[in-house]
Amino acid sequence: MTALDIESWDFHIARNNEEHHTEAISSRHLIVRRGQPFTITLHFHAPVREFLPALKKVALIAQTGEKPSTADKTQATFSISSQGNRKWWSANVEERDDQSCDISVTTPADAIIGHYSLLLQLPCWRQQPLGQFTLLFNPWCREDAVFLENEAQRKEYLLNQDGLIYLGAANYIQTEPWDFGQFQGDVLDLSLRLLGVDKQRNLWSSPSHVARVLGVLLHDLKKKHVLPTPQTEEVAFHTKRRGSVPILRQWLTGQGRPVYEGQAWVLAAVACTVLRCLGIPARVITMFSSAQGTDRKLSVHECYNEEGFQIAEGQKGSIWIFQTLTECWVAKPDLSQPDLFRSYGGWQILHPGPPERDGVLEACDLVPVRAVKEGKLSLTPAVEELFAAVNAKCVVWKCCDDGTRKKTHSNTKYVGDNISTKGVGSDRCEDITQNYKYPEGTGQGRVLGFLGPETAEEGRDSGRIPVEHETVDPLYLFLEAPSSLPLRGDAQFSVTLFNPSNQEKEVQLTIGVQAVSYQGVLIDKLWRKKLPLTLSANLVEKITSSLSFSNFERNPPENSFLRLTAMATYPKSSISCFAQEDIAICRPHLSIEMPKTAEQYQPLTASVSIPNSLDAPMRDCVISVFGRGLIYRERAYRFNPVQPGRTLRAQFQFTPTHVGLWRLTVEMDCDMFQNLTNYKNVTVVAPKLPA
Repeated sequence: MTALDIESWDFHIARNNEEHHTEAISSRHLIVRRGQPFTITLHFHAPVREFLPALKKVALIAQTGEKPSTADKTQATFSISSQGNRKWWSANVEERDDQSCDISVTTPADAIIGHYSLLLQLPCWRQQPLGQFTLLFNPWCREDAVFLENEAQRKEYLLNQDGLIYLGAANYIQTEPWDFGQFQGDVLDLSLRLLGVDKQRNLWSSPSHVARVLGVLLHDLKKKHVLPTPQTEEVAFHTKRRGSVPILRQWLTGQGRPVYEGQAWVLAAVACTVLRCLGIPARVITMFSSAQGTDRKLSVHECYNEEGFQIAEGQKGSIWIFQTLTECWVAKPDLSQPDLFRSYGGWQILHPGPPERDGVLEACDLVPVRAVKEGKLSLTPAVEELFAAVNAKCVVWKCCDDGTRKKTHSNTKYVGDNISTKGVGSDRCEDITQNYKYPEGTGQGRVLGFLGPETAEEGRDSGRIPVEHETVDPLYLFLEAPSSLPLRGDAQFSVTLFNPSNQEKEVQLTIGVQAVSYQGVLIDKLWRKKLPLTLSANLVEKITSSLSFSNFERNPPENSFLRLTAMATYPKSSISCFAQEDIAICRPHLSIEMPKTAEQYQPLTASVSIPNSLDAPMRDCVISVFGRGLIYRERAYRFNPVQPGRTLRAQFQFTPTHVGLWRLTVEMDCDMFQNLTNYKNVTVVAPKLPA
């Protein structure tokens, strides 16, 4: 027995990590995925044949956590046998020679994820520590609950570190390059450290549980570490939103720059990073015009005063201009009814709930996207909220100076529009609205998702859409406005009024512009105009006006939107006509020119240009250049002020060090705006061998 003496062991980290698609995470630490074998080699002092009987009595011990135990599946002891049990930990001898032995270790497809210690249990209960390894979820394993069959989707939703997030408005979608960075040095340790707050380690075998825990913890960290929206450009200059990793580090270690409320949508991106890092396929989706705070009703009530400005008093719910969410792929979600596994496996929405909910599983739901589309409201509590978010309608009220409130005739505001995410294997924007709702007019969706009966009185106060009655003296209003307005620039908009009656009408037209955040929060009143009009019988009148920064009382804050409203009041009728458009503020265009391919270890030049299309100089200009695999560390350059009508031009040279498809991201900050970004992809090829 004592002849069994191990001289050394080899975890074959490079080979195992490559086979388990974790080589990008580490080349020094063994990181494997569950349900898939990995190989270790034991080297002995003496020839193996001298202690073969003793070798048959040797076992391996894998354990995780502070107090590992067999009862909660945080410790497993398994013999080295030729007959492995794929449903449990197993090991078998693959090859052996005179003084070494290759052992294949297979973990269960439902094993607990995390950092493990691997020990060799020798005869006489003597234990020999072999080392550490980390176990992750495995989308390549059919038995794993996160199995994803399509290889292109696995590469996109698990392995791709370069993301695109879509912001802006439904009719003006803007692309934000994002560095998920799930394989960067300390992200795995940070992710497991974050998960370590949860003491139910025995449930870390469930991707649904892990996702919900992460949703709660990240949401809590966001609330603690997100600062109010900066009101001055001086403060805003210090905000950065390039990628998840600095934010995750800041939240967990106190390092890094703060994240401001106007950028709090980055929570979805950080959650995506952590999920991908742990082996759960994930993606960020953006829902344009999302109904929030509806109390699970299918309507939002907005209130406007007689000056045409939106007011908070009396408002029930709100419509966000856009909302970012995290979806994760779980083929077998943990639902209360096992027969629903097949029906609702697939994309799940990570949905942190209201702060008053108690407990991890109550504070964050994992909502099947299919359940939202089908209106299966009883499946989980959050289905009702998300169903309303994509199907609610907006009711607009005019709040008069005498305290009365009158419903207006208004254009229908559609929510849940242009739901977008990055396309698989490309930089195109993919519209996935059909995953969330049936097309308008199909008779499905809202019928399926009726949220319960209401009396007429309850409907008036709780959010149900009041019944509209055709007015006997109608008036129609149409608003045409640009989808975007250049920063410090101007554009034309028009209001068209139609009087279909046989009588002339005296109408009061009120036009207003407010600055709002992407959450629909009113920030500032910018401009108002009142026009008394006489509308001839059976005629259309079109009023065209200029929408200009020069007319605003003050400049709207960074990252805000313009809400343009038009309200026409006919004193002889109790009904006012109303229309509204949300307008994105577009900044100068940052252009990058560089070759599509480059050679490894050869200098590569990128040219950057930013025209100053504003009416004032751009001062304090800083251009930052960064890109994993291309530049060792971020570079920042300062430039002289750029006068109106002139263009800032710069060239940067760097040497790619890694072969593959990489992204160069360029960002510009100045006193007029922050976080102006663009990107270019480049394929780096290996050097040509001499002939």
